[in-house]
Amino acid sequence: MKILITGGCGFLGTNLAQKALRNSTELCIIDNLSRLGSEENYNWLQLQGGFDFYKEDIRHSEKIESLIKLKQPDVIFHLAGQVAMTTSIINPINDFNINTGGTLNLLEAVRKHSPESIVFYSSTNKVYGDLEWLNYSETKTRYIAVDYNNGFDEKIPLDFRSPYGCSKGAADQYVLDYFRTYKLKTVVFRHSSMFGGRQFSSHDQGWIGWFCQKAVDIYHNKTLEKFTISGNGKQVRDVLFADDMVDLYYQSIDKIDKIVGNAFNIGGGVQNSLSLLELFQILEEKLSIKMEYTKLPCRSSDQKVFIADLNKISTMGEWVPKINKEVAISKMLEWVVSNNEA
Repeated sequence: MKILITGGCGFLGTNLAQKALRNSTELCIIDNLSRLGSEENYNWLQLQGGFDFYKEDIRHSEKIESLIKLKQPDVIFHLAGQVAMTTSIINPINDFNINTGGTLNLLEAVRKHSPESIVFYSSTNKVYGDLEWLNYSETKTRYIAVDYNNGFDEKIPLDFRSPYGCSKGAADQYVLDYFRTYKLKTVVFRHSSMFGGRQFSSHDQGWIGWFCQKAVDIYHNKTLEKFTISGNGKQVRDVLFADDMVDLYYQSIDKIDKIVGNAFNIGGGVQNSLSLLELFQILEEKLSIKMEYTKLPCRSSDQKVFIADLNKISTMGEWVPKINKEVAISKMLEWVVSNNEA
């Protein structure tokens, strides 16, 4: 089997690539190495095994087309993208060109030169907008979406908000339509929060990794200043660890006949839901520290709650997450510490 990963030196891509290398799968990675940590991940992957690497940009249609024509991959994990909502607000044209234009470039290349390739697209829960039309209650540590005890399913109306939501949402719909119109073997995964090793988090992307780093800094007395959070910390996401995420992508290859042409909400589910305040409680208990912070205004179009209802993917794709949030956060802390020491 030949696997091609766009954005293969990002967090998700590196974890997927590692599995391919462990399985001695023929692997090709496309990445422009522009993201924080991507060069470190590229260097690390080189130590894991042999693969073909192309330092290319998904926006360059001719280059992408020639690579797809050359490689004829059996499976494509399409992960390349602009991933931060705040960055999209600063530069919406660049955000569109990468997320929407880049995805269309890939789909056209597959349609013309490799129509039997399976394409998995990494989308986002942001395609559902800010969800402010829902009814919420509030506890000491979290918001609760009153009428959605099992989380949100794929029937929730699409409602693109922010340039990021628009660009990812448009790409999401192109991927689905290339199945309907051209019968390409496409699948969309609308991710909630995911985290794990090889994730170089920043203040606007990868919140669990970012605050795990802050907790480790506090533990080692590396910072005297309070860090900041956006909003009151009661925002809730369901969190998914990298190992479960990798299992989803690879398991889905064998389930393609059942799941092709569908979009799935993906996360840790209700049992792995977590607010920012609840994450801080876990980190304080694990490290015997105090997380002191300053509040900033809420981010534009931020969702009070997003928890994925996993019924569709568990029924059609026979996948459920296995690693609970407490174990996953401990593993994340271990990686942060080991990366700091490297």
